[in-house]
This record gives sequence, structure tokens and C-alpha cells, in this order.
Amino acid sequence: MSESVAGHVWKYGDNVNTDVIFPGKYTYTINDPKEMAKHAMEDEDPDFVKKVKAGDIIVAGKNFGCGSSREQAAICLREVGIRAVIAKSFSRIYFRNCINVGLLAVTSAEAADAIQTGDEVTINFAKGLITAPAGTFKFPPLPEMILGIVKAGGLIPYTRKRLGKS
Repeated sequence: MSESVAGHVWKYGDNVNTDVIFPGKYTYTINDPKEMAKHAMEDEDPDFVKKVKAGDIIVAGKNFGCGSSREQAAICLREVGIRAVIAKSFSRIYFRNCINVGLLAVTSAEAADAIQTGDEVTINFAKGLITAPAGTFKFPPLPEMILGIVKAGGLIPYTRKRLGKS
């Protein structure tokens, strides 16, 4: 992964919880990440999986990923091809789950308000810049360790690489 990502936007509102990102009814029956992807955003947006394209970006309001602590809600978005989530704020556990699975999570209330569904957005996470048709928005650049985890594809690949194991 380079230091920036670009994609088309899917926009959602406040309090998008883990049950609508990855329906709770599948929590104990689906373990394969590719199968999880088939149910991403199913309860929030039934057409999402049919229309999403690899590289797309989700933009949302406050408290994205609230609800349970299940990591499937981050995994399914990564596996369906979402490159990043920009939100006004994240549930603390969901934010960490995104990092753990290598999904870029960016907090920017200004960008979340200005960006619209279908916009083409570029996020330079090393410089802390979001570029959209509505303007350029700053966010705190990610710390080097977090960048390393995201670039490696998640915490497990990052740790294996650091330990010299494949």
C-alpha cells in the first residue's frame, strides 16, 4: 500500500453500528473473510455488496462502528474492497479493529460533512490530507507504527514481518 489511497465515496449517517456493518446473525456461522464480505453493510444498504468496487471509501457521521466489539465488522469492509473509512468519530474499539485488520480509519468531521456519495476522494495518510471536490481537509498524520500496520495489511502480518517470520 502506498502512502495514499483514492476511491469513490459511499456516505452514511451517525451511529452506524457493527450489527449493520456485519449482521450479528452471521457472527458464529461465518468465519471466512471472503464470505463475510458478501454480507458487508447488508442491513444498512442491501445494494452495497452488488455495487461497491475495490478501492471505494466510506464516509460517515459520528460514532461509526458502535455496538459490539466484533472484528468481523472491520474485516468484511476490508475484504469487500473498502480502502478507508472517514468519519466524524469512531467507536474506540472499532477504530482499533480497523487498525488491527489494516483498514485505514480517519477522523475528520469537516471532511465527513463536506464529502458526498459518489465523490472521488484521495487520502494521503502520511501527510494527513483528504482531497475531495469540496476541498482539502487536514487530519493528524498517522503515527509511523500505525502506518506500518496499515501498510502491512494488519497487525498480524506487521508483527510477523517485524519478527522475521512469514
